[in-house]
Amino acid sequence: MRRFIPFLKKPPLVPVIRLQGQIAASGRGLNDAGLAPLIEKAFRAKPAAVALVINSPGGSPAQSSLIAGRIRRLAEEKGIPVHAFVEDVAASGGYWLACAADDIWVDASSIVGSIGVISAGFGFTGLMEQHGIERRIHTAGRSKSFADPFRPQTEEDVARIRALLTPLHDTFIAHVKARRGARLTEGADLFNADIWIGARAVELGLADGVAHLKPKLQALYGDKVRLLPLSPKRGLLARFGLAAADTALSTLEERALWARYGL
Repeated sequence: MRRFIPFLKKPPLVPVIRLQGQIAASGRGLNDAGLAPLIEKAFRAKPAAVALVINSPGGSPAQSSLIAGRIRRLAEEKGIPVHAFVEDVAASGGYWLACAADDIWVDASSIVGSIGVISAGFGFTGLMEQHGIERRIHTAGRSKSFADPFRPQTEEDVARIRALLTPLHDTFIAHVKARRGARLTEGADLFNADIWIGARAVELGLADGVAHLKPKLQALYGDKVRLLPLSPKRGLLARFGLAAADTALSTLEERALWARYGL
């Protein structure tokens, strides 16, 4: 009945956006297009704050930047604080997302960091030679066969990959520095893609403390704070176990990402 009585003050509302899994433009990964309606809805609800629950081993730098950028833009436009709560992992792109918040809270066992960029692949030249397979490729433009896994890797390939990775790494570092500022431990080597656990991440300034979602939000906004859980909806096919083949492939990729952190 409280909502029908206009002069009674409502308890503060905090929408809780769950950011779980790999960050990727396609498949079932987290991406800006899929999350945009959820994020917009959270900030439209006239909340006291917005909470992010993060459990992600990372993924696409571009999607990480787009999602984090959307969160920051709405937070600044509406003057609404954002709090991030890390579960198992906020690594690489997952930590990029966490830095969109005004503060970051971790579990004592959370894995945080991996502020770096990776490019991985396979080479099949030895296997092809062993089986007498000849690679035939014709291009217009010498870079079209760049980093072809069916031919030997060259020094030029390695140099080009590094030239691509370095600006991405620089952008990631700039984002972390802009968001965490003076909270980062001066002189610490934080940007070499290392990971840290719970309290150590707090000591280094990568997080603000060890805390869990509900108790922390109650401490900040009162015992009667209302939490509104928001999660991306699965498509109709996925709900009936009829996901497409590319979803199966993205599942394998996601498992490989989680495996890097022992999960």
